[in-house]
Amino acid sequence: MTLKAFSYRFYPTPEQESLLRRTIGCVRLVYNRALAAKTQAWYEEQKRVAYTETSSMLTSWKKTLELEFLNEVSSVPLQQCLRHLQTAYNNFFDGRAKYPNFKKKRNGGSAQFAASAFKFKDGQVYLAKSVDPLPIRWSRTLPDGCRPSTITVKLAPSGRWSVSLLVNVEIETLPDESDNQIGIDLGITSLLALSTGEKIVNPKGFKAKYRQLRRAQKALSRKQKGSNNRHKARLKVGRVHQEIADARKDNLHKLTTRLVRENQTIAVENLAVKNMVKNRKLALAISDASWGELVRQLEYKCNWYGRTLIKIDRWFPSSKRCFECGYIVEKLPLNVREWKCPNCGSHHDRDINASKNILAAGLAVTVCGATVRPEQSKSVKAGAKNRSGRKQKPKS
Repeated sequence: MTLKAFSYRFYPTPEQESLLRRTIGCVRLVYNRALAAKTQAWYEEQKRVAYTETSSMLTSWKKTLELEFLNEVSSVPLQQCLRHLQTAYNNFFDGRAKYPNFKKKRNGGSAQFAASAFKFKDGQVYLAKSVDPLPIRWSRTLPDGCRPSTITVKLAPSGRWSVSLLVNVEIETLPDESDNQIGIDLGITSLLALSTGEKIVNPKGFKAKYRQLRRAQKALSRKQKGSNNRHKARLKVGRVHQEIADARKDNLHKLTTRLVRENQTIAVENLAVKNMVKNRKLALAISDASWGELVRQLEYKCNWYGRTLIKIDRWFPSSKRCFECGYIVEKLPLNVREWKCPNCGSHHDRDINASKNILAAGLAVTVCGATVRPEQSKSVKAGAKNRSGRKQKPKS
């Protein structure tokens, strides 16, 4: 059994929209107040405020005249946002994430309802404090016998409402195990170069909508701050961004599903995308390609369907290494897309050669547990410790 989220669009009635907007607003308020209290306690007393303490704060806030309106919405989403804040804090202190940010109204928001705050009856969802079911557009049915354990309502900056139902399902395994093995080299001009020789073109969704987005953003910049026209212009900008994100996500899902279905073993590089986007010349192209999301989808889909995903070391010289003889050239600039091996004379396409080397290295790591960087293994054997980055300080 695996937890799987099913996301749907829905179109709330005016009464439901009013209640949901108030709920999301209260969630944002409680989250920001709790984050401010945690930050203040850390700076003044070097003290960590736990979830139980923020929960007690929420109880006291509800009793004040200023925040009495918090009682008008369901208490479950308010408690859930405090749990999410505690998780974000734990991730920060453990070095897995940055310090939590304050939530902003213009970014939309979300509210999570646990099992005690909704009813799933006759295939309809009834949220707490609401009499009518959510008018969900059921684009696909839930698996038979499955009931949602958690429901999350989201409001996008474009004004789109969506609901995500988390259910525990049994994933259908693929009919037969495939003997196919493939190496993947991630790129910009070609989104993927496969070890089979195939290249998959990068759709470049941002570039396709660039003119439309530029026009919408210029219109937004001319509107007076705080005016209703500015709010409408911001929604137009949000809708363009939503179209870009939807097209990118649709392409990645179709692509990763195809790769997982056709291959038993998939090898990719473990790239540090967050570091790569610091290059101002390539940041936009790398972000538009969405390498991190592509690898993430490959990872969980391989787990679902019993496939093997191998991540090799990001420092492995896949592009500069000749697949035929193993010779490594000293320099290979990005503008060189084809090169000839000075040792054996083999002619290589840069990306296809890299994908073949990635597959070979991945299989070597799987079979014998070898490292693709012998110099690294020597340093570890000598007792050297890996360098760890300094933790980020909390924001004031």
